[in-house]
Amino acid sequence: MLKANNKVLVTISAIVLFFLIAPLIMVIITAFGTDATIAFPIHGFTLHWFANVFAQPDFVAGFKMSLIIALAASLLALVIGVPLVYALTRYNVHHQAWFQTLFLSPTFIPEIVIGFALYQGLVITVQLPLLLTLLIGHFLLCLPYVVRLVTASMVLMDEHIEEAAWVYGSSRLKAFLTVTIPNIRASLVAAFMLCFINSFNNIPISLFLNGPDLSMLPTAILNYLQNNYDPTVSAISVLLMLFTAAMMLLVEKGLGLKALNEM
Repeated sequence: MLKANNKVLVTISAIVLFFLIAPLIMVIITAFGTDATIAFPIHGFTLHWFANVFAQPDFVAGFKMSLIIALAASLLALVIGVPLVYALTRYNVHHQAWFQTLFLSPTFIPEIVIGFALYQGLVITVQLPLLLTLLIGHFLLCLPYVVRLVTASMVLMDEHIEEAAWVYGSSRLKAFLTVTIPNIRASLVAAFMLCFINSFNNIPISLFLNGPDLSMLPTAILNYLQNNYDPTVSAISVLLMLFTAAMMLLVEKGLGLKALNEM
């Protein structure tokens, strides 16, 4: 049995934490350097590279597109995934385990394979619009997170709460909206956050499903790195960290991290 003051465990944890945090700190520091290329340690201090981020049209357009796709895919995954999970956990569905595996299957397949398959099957063969195919790809990326997290909450939720609502005259739909949804709110928020962050930062699927007029922020950054190696990339990385931290702060203020931990 591990002791709370186990020195080996503490040492391993410190080493792992160092390798997680140190690269992020280096990225933050290099964003303020005056050198024309990314260098550590830096020489001088400037905010020029942050201004240069907003001077790049591809970054601005990529951020808007990534934001739209991530929001749309996350919301679509919730709208479709929550009723699916409810049906699988509350009704006697035949081959329930098979359906669970089906909805989680995108996590078993490399994302680059999913991107290529969607490009070959939907864009080339069916000739669907690129934007719609991109949304489908990110939806498939998000759905397993919704299924996994919401399933856990639905299994832990006492079914008698819903039954009590039915006894007092609520329809199944009204009980689902007014009783079930509030009781699994924490898992819905957690699922949305995971979906949004993974979709916003996704590269493999977005690489296959972008075009001249459709570029996501991660692919825009990769394209920029092919021709430039200046601290602009570090600057935009810092801005993305702040963007993610701001989202987490909003969740903490609106819901509370304690609720997420108690799912």
